[in-house]
Amino acid sequence: MSGTRIDRRFAALRDEGRAGLVAFVTAGDPDFDLSLEIVKGLPGAGADVIELGMPFTDPMADGPTIQVASQRALRSGMTLRRTLELVRRFREGDKDTPIVLMGYYNPIYAYGNDAFLKDAVEAGVDGLILVDLPSEEDSELCLPAIDVGMNWIRLATPTTDAKRMPAVVANASGFLYYVSITGITGAGAADPAAVGEAVERLRAQIDIPVAVGFGIKTADQAADIARVADAAVVGTAFCQAVADGLDDQGQGTQACVDGVLNLTVELSAGVRSARG
Repeated sequence: MSGTRIDRRFAALRDEGRAGLVAFVTAGDPDFDLSLEIVKGLPGAGADVIELGMPFTDPMADGPTIQVASQRALRSGMTLRRTLELVRRFREGDKDTPIVLMGYYNPIYAYGNDAFLKDAVEAGVDGLILVDLPSEEDSELCLPAIDVGMNWIRLATPTTDAKRMPAVVANASGFLYYVSITGITGAGAADPAAVGEAVERLRAQIDIPVAVGFGIKTADQAADIARVADAAVVGTAFCQAVADGLDDQGQGTQACVDGVLNLTVELSAGVRSARG
């Protein structure tokens, strides 16, 4: 799996001597056009990797802020096919920034695995994170995704024990996503000391970067994580920035875009200051 956009981006970060910022936004939130403007603006604002949420009706691992973002996107007409179109449109102007699709297996299953992988590769998707497809089901989508050149990104949590870890890291590539707190997204705040210990344990078992998410909302929190991990992942705060920019009728405005990109600048500055 060497040579993917994700591999190259983390290699570049190592050369720069810093951690990265992984920005999660929901595809189509608050609508297709504004979402595309947000995604196009993220790299220039300081995001190193874009994590694009695939809207789904039952996002069980996500907290209320991301759930509502998914609902906004679905109401605006977002589908998995349009999510891939959004990636395709982004790629017209950016050939380098990695894009990871994160979400749940049901929409992909309904799309058709082979058709999805073909269309995703053609659109410019670099990796997948599926929270409800365990390693025991690798033959379902993981191995076919690897065969077409995608990174398959695994999740590890504070409750992942030594017995379970070999299954978690099997076939993992790109980076390992460490969930810093138990529970849903947006709940609580990460403990940098505990995260640092966990990252050290993980690095002893894998040879890919470790990105840490959940509980990171501010530049200071992002800096704390960037001191011990290879990247900080932020999602809920970006979805809240979109919500804060809606008008009185709940429709998207330019403030949604500005809010996300201004927050990206702040978080990126925090991440970049961590090892200065």
